[in-house]
Amino acid sequence: LVNSKTLFVFLFQTGHTTGPSLNNDKLYKFAYSAEVYVDRVKASLQKSAGYRISSGVDVNLLWRNPDNDDDQLVKITIRDVQVENVNERPAAKNIFKGKSTEKIIGKEYLEALQRPIVLELVRGKVKNFYSYQNEPGFTQNIKRGLASLFQLQLHSGAAREVDISGKCNTTYHVRQDQVTKIKALDSCEIENQGFTSHNQILGVSTKATSATIYVLEDSFIKSIKAEENYAFLLNSRRKTGARILSKQRLELKLVQAGPGLIAGKQVASVIKTLDPSYVAVPLVAEPVKSECKKCPSLSEHWQSIREHMYPEKLSKAEAARSFLSFIQNIRKATKEEILQIIRSENKELLPQVVDAVTSAQTPASLEAILEFLDFKDASAFAMQERFLYACGFASHPSEMLLKSLTAKFKGDIANEEIRETLVIVMGALIRKLCDREGCKLPAVVEAKRLILNRLEKAKKDDNVRMYLLALKNALLPEAIPLLLKYAESEEGPISNVATTALQRYDPSLLTKEVKETMNRIYHQNHKVHEKTVRTTAAAIILNSNPSYMEVKNILLSIGELPLEMNKYMLAMIQDILQFEMPASKIVRQVLKDMRAHNYDRFSKMGSSSAYSGYITRGPDVSSTYSLDILYSGSGILRRSNMNIHIFDRNAELHASQVVIEAQGLESIIAATPDEGEENLDSFAGMSAILFDVQLRPVTFFQGYGDLMSKMLSATGDPMNVVKGLILLTDYSQEIQLQSGPRAGAEFLGGLAIDISGGMEFSLWYRESKTNVKNRVAMFIAGNAEVDSLFVKTGMETTLEVETTLDFISTVQFSQYPFLVCMQMDRVESPFRHYVTKYESLPSGRRYTARRGKAELLAGNEYPLHQENSNMCRKVFGAKSDSSSSWF
Repeated sequence: LVNSKTLFVFLFQTGHTTGPSLNNDKLYKFAYSAEVYVDRVKASLQKSAGYRISSGVDVNLLWRNPDNDDDQLVKITIRDVQVENVNERPAAKNIFKGKSTEKIIGKEYLEALQRPIVLELVRGKVKNFYSYQNEPGFTQNIKRGLASLFQLQLHSGAAREVDISGKCNTTYHVRQDQVTKIKALDSCEIENQGFTSHNQILGVSTKATSATIYVLEDSFIKSIKAEENYAFLLNSRRKTGARILSKQRLELKLVQAGPGLIAGKQVASVIKTLDPSYVAVPLVAEPVKSECKKCPSLSEHWQSIREHMYPEKLSKAEAARSFLSFIQNIRKATKEEILQIIRSENKELLPQVVDAVTSAQTPASLEAILEFLDFKDASAFAMQERFLYACGFASHPSEMLLKSLTAKFKGDIANEEIRETLVIVMGALIRKLCDREGCKLPAVVEAKRLILNRLEKAKKDDNVRMYLLALKNALLPEAIPLLLKYAESEEGPISNVATTALQRYDPSLLTKEVKETMNRIYHQNHKVHEKTVRTTAAAIILNSNPSYMEVKNILLSIGELPLEMNKYMLAMIQDILQFEMPASKIVRQVLKDMRAHNYDRFSKMGSSSAYSGYITRGPDVSSTYSLDILYSGSGILRRSNMNIHIFDRNAELHASQVVIEAQGLESIIAATPDEGEENLDSFAGMSAILFDVQLRPVTFFQGYGDLMSKMLSATGDPMNVVKGLILLTDYSQEIQLQSGPRAGAEFLGGLAIDISGGMEFSLWYRESKTNVKNRVAMFIAGNAEVDSLFVKTGMETTLEVETTLDFISTVQFSQYPFLVCMQMDRVESPFRHYVTKYESLPSGRRYTARRGKAELLAGNEYPLHQENSNMCRKVFGAKSDSSSSWF
């Protein structure tokens, strides 16, 4: 028994049970093929784009270590190479038809590919890979892919192995003469470049698998089947995606007499005897990128798309498409090429160029735009603001970008609005970098310190508000105590910004102290607060896992509040119940108490409202809208708030918010202001959040004098809130296929957007109207491609949609309760989806298959509560033309 055990240990250590074993003086002749397929994720392989490289492979043993039978040198030679379509095609659609392999691959590459390689196998693992030093990377990678197949262990278990894919976690399952090798591709350490969008909803999900099945005979390989699968799915529409499949097959065809072994004790001497030109090279693939020889220059490309980028065309899908293609080309360009276009363009098109250059997010594009923009020049306000907002929407911002903006903020800035926008955008970048575990980066630490320190030292209200807006974007947990201080102790806009900033935090970060402060603000325990601040405080309480007593106290307060605030709070409670929000369960418990739930409390009159509903409900993502509107007791709008959220099972995106606020207008109609609002200055303005980024608020008028002048000089045109091009989806990933070629996947989604809003006010008809118009065009392009230098194959998928969403609220305040009609409409929207598969040779010969569909999505008037429908009938039943005066 002891002797048997000793023998087993000896055999294991010397390798007889741990790796494949070749016989001396034999030549093993294999048939080899490597195939790639590119298509939609669930498409049949029979219709995929792709190609096959097939060849013969000769394998023979060169040397065996006299002291260790399982240390072997194996020579591998590729011969009789053929390139063909992976699926049969008619001659007219076959790009390889009539071309020899030498013509397709190139004479130099073919000769290099057929030069033999040598592997040192120790216990089935590749210890050294010998090839020629100056061989092209492409042919070297094909050989690496073949060599990696010979790496094999003959006992079950996990291992960390190095092969063409890098250093990867690998698991072996051994059953008789069959071995299955599973490689965890997400564990592989290899230099792959790539990035993805900041928000998961706008990003791409990937799934990668690799399995190899070995069939053995007489301790050597009879056949190998390897399959590697990559799937890419657009999170917002998982039907849109791409798949890259790589297959390798090696099958033993013949064993015949071969050359004898080379004598020697050391590997180095044997290799030198064989061919002194051999060198040990890494088995891990080397990056290989083909150069585009006939691609247009950046300037040529810009000229070809320029006509689609005029401001009046920015709500068209073609503008978003052109924007994305321009970004792709900017990412390959030098600083000088970029500057040449920026400096030569006219004022009408320059803002769109700035959008694209900033969105490219390369070191060259950042250097170019910073060299072009002069923040000391007040006349360049429009370009500076476009640049800053594009920075705020950056899909994968770098530390260098934040560092550059911080330096600009510390320097001279001619325009105060630009100064404000700059620090607000810095807040957005802080949050994006922190979300990617970059909170401790030096640039982030410095920017956080600057904002927090300057806020504490700020004396002027405008400066305090500016830093609070930056914190509203940054959402730093350490800023919560400061926000609480300003929310409770300050007044007007400052208190309002601080509470709305707290409203944006995840409820898990809102401590007991936050809720206590919000309760004090709502119930006015320490001081009188404005309705807008009180209602925001109530919303924070109700959205943060409220206690029974917190909900009960809010319900008991209804009836003691100013008239319209009573109605607003009732609408908020009813919205929580009908939309099944998280607080609905506790609200229902409280409503069982008749002191909280009675007719007197729930029959309060008024026109303020709050309502939430679904825009779309889909298997991948859903989107909701919420509209709430608060009036003063005199019938003048106090605040209207429209929100659109997009969410899936794991993430949420605040797609847009447009808030229109007005105050201090009672004197115009000789009405009495509400409690605590007697001394408010006349003001109206708009604030917007777009894709989780708070923008700089816009003022319609400030002060009574400004109001009167704007009423007298009104043109009737709405005020623009945001207009431009935004890069939303931005995914790029390079992949090393184990068969040798490089592959890549790229998804870009762009939005051409135009949001405007206005407030119309007619004393004659005692009517006011607010109108928010959202015009958007979206274009998404996904491309998966395998690039083998001599042939490219891939698939492109595109989606495009154009739509307009209008939110209109009309108020007639000639009687009380005044009549309010809210409308939210989406116009008929064209939707187009195309899939293009292709194969192409450098010579220009190309095969393309294109399929797609175009449809018209019906317009829709989104439902609000029944009370609103009844009001709209009354408003439009007695409606007369009231377009007399805008401001």
